[in-house]
Amino acid sequence: MALPLHATTGEKIWYYAFRTICGLIFFFLIAPIIVVIPLSFNAVPFFTFTEAMLTFDPAGYSLKWYQDFFTDLNWQGAVKNSFIIAVFSTLIATALGTVAALGLSRPEMPARTMIMGILISPMIVPLIIAAAGMFFFYSDIGLASTHIGVILAHAAMGTPFVVITVTATLVGFDHSLTRAAAMLGANPTRTFFKVIVPLILPGVISGALFAFVTSFDEVVVVRFVGSYQQRTIPWAMFSGLREQISPTILAVATLLVILSVLMLTTVELLRRRSDRIRGIDQ
Repeated sequence: MALPLHATTGEKIWYYAFRTICGLIFFFLIAPIIVVIPLSFNAVPFFTFTEAMLTFDPAGYSLKWYQDFFTDLNWQGAVKNSFIIAVFSTLIATALGTVAALGLSRPEMPARTMIMGILISPMIVPLIIAAAGMFFFYSDIGLASTHIGVILAHAAMGTPFVVITVTATLVGFDHSLTRAAAMLGANPTRTFFKVIVPLILPGVISGALFAFVTSFDEVVVVRFVGSYQQRTIPWAMFSGLREQISPTILAVATLLVILSVLMLTTVELLRRRSDRIRGIDQ
C-alpha cells in the first residue's frame, strides 16, 4: 500500500519505520540460509569466505562439493533412504489425515475439539519426547531399526499437517453438494471421488507436501527409531558435522533450500487455486 500524499508526519515516520523493521526481520530470518549458498561453491574445504571468493576470482569457486555429493555412495544411500521413507510416510499421512479431516468436518461428529487436539499433538509435544516414546513403542513390537518403523513414525508426524490443511480447505464446504449427488443416484464412493476430492484436492496436496518436507528434513526421530541402514540426508549431514567437516554438507544444504522453496511455491499456487475454486477474491 502506497503512502497517501496527505499523510501526516507521524504517519510517514510509522510508514518507513514499519518497513524498515520488516526488512530487518526478513534479513534476520533469511541471512543464515542465504549465506550457505555461496559457501557451497568454495574451492577450498573451508566454511568461511576466502579472499578469492570476496574478490570474485573464478579460481575461488568450484562445483567439486556438488560432484562429491552426487558420486559418493554414502550420500547416495542417504538420498535413497530419504526419498523412500518420505514418499511412503507421505502416502500414509495423506490418507489418514484426509479421512480424519473429512470426519472432523461433519457437524454431528462428537468430541471434535478433543479429537483434533489428539491428532495435532505430534506438532505440540517436544520432538525428543515423541522420539523417545516411539523408540520404546517400536522396540516392543519389533519395528525399531527398520524402514517400516521409520516410515510409520514419520507418518505420525506428518498426519497433523494434512489434517490442518484439509480442514482449512473444508471450511465453508457446502455439504448440500454431496446430498445433491446422492439424489442424482451417485453412490458414496462416486460422490467422494467426483464431488469431494476435486474441491479438497489443493488442500490434500498442500498437506502432502508439508508431510513430505517434514519427513525429508527430520533427524531426531530417525536417529531414535532407525539405524545406520535407515540413515537419511539430515542424519548424514548431522554425522558429517560431528565426524568430518566437509563443504559437501553446504552443497546438500543448498539443494535442500532449493527443494523447500519449490515446494513452498507449489503450496502457494495450490492455495490460490483453492481460493479461486471457492470464489474467494485474491
